[in-house]
Amino acid sequence: MGEVSDADSLLAEIETLGARLQMARESVGRVIFGQEDVVEQTLITLLSGGHVLLVGVPGLGKTKLVETLGTVMGLGERRVQFTPDLMPADILGSEVLEEDAQGKRAFRFLPGPIFCQLLMADEINRASPRTQSALLQAMQERKVAIGGRILPLPEPFHVLATQNPIEQEGTYPLPEAQLDRFLLEVEVVYPDEAAERAMLLATTGAAEAKPVPVLTGAELVAAQSLIRRIPVGEQVVDAILKLVRGARPSEDGLREVRENLAWGPGPRAAQALMLATRARAVLDGRLSPSVEDVLALAEPVLRHRMALSFSARADGVKLSEVIAALKASIG
Repeated sequence: MGEVSDADSLLAEIETLGARLQMARESVGRVIFGQEDVVEQTLITLLSGGHVLLVGVPGLGKTKLVETLGTVMGLGERRVQFTPDLMPADILGSEVLEEDAQGKRAFRFLPGPIFCQLLMADEINRASPRTQSALLQAMQERKVAIGGRILPLPEPFHVLATQNPIEQEGTYPLPEAQLDRFLLEVEVVYPDEAAERAMLLATTGAAEAKPVPVLTGAELVAAQSLIRRIPVGEQVVDAILKLVRGARPSEDGLREVRENLAWGPGPRAAQALMLATRARAVLDGRLSPSVEDVLALAEPVLRHRMALSFSARADGVKLSEVIAALKASIG
């Protein structure tokens, strides 16, 4: 009897959360036009408790999306514009020597912008590798080491980073270790004509639509905990493992993988897929994930965790083609 009531309680919680998330999506949609997949994948990342990397050329609304999500999800947000001269202390904070009225000197810590719930790292690949790596510990462990002390970050803590295509001037490619810390890499593309028309009319009038808060930080933490309790079927687990393990080059693996990849994803990719499929199901109003969720999220989970070989790049092979072959192999 207890198990039945627990299951009923879980179903009720999932349905309630699904309804709230639909309201959140609608609130974001009043401000962001024609980027449904981007909004969905970013919300999936927040529900999974992860960080997201938004990749696209300037001017597609990436910064606006992050600001809007901060309002809708009720998170305290800070923005850091990454530039080549940005230093780690500009993000983490620093200690300053102060002297009181009695002449006694002591160090005082001035916290940096990283001490927030939603950190927008704008154009993250314009900063030097040293500054990029300053985010590593914070993203993985939710804490930072300053002056010999370990300081926890607020809860929840999410990094939503934007990145310009690496072909642009003045960019430093993110190291593989840091890329792996992002749950999803979301590609932001140009809007279609209808969306761009709606955006044009909505943003050049006398008044612009404003997002409204739907959740609070504490409610988001509770939602993240609920996501982890959602059961996942054996078929979905098998599909996740087959997809991730199949993306690693090996002698008996898929030909497209063996011939084109230099290296493939680690176990963190499977963990990301497991969480993200649950979040996507709830976002769509379903009570458990399906193999279709795995296929839909394969590219944003995998593409920043694998690399083409030199010969494949020379031949013009694209990662999306390799991932498409992997998806076809699991049906």
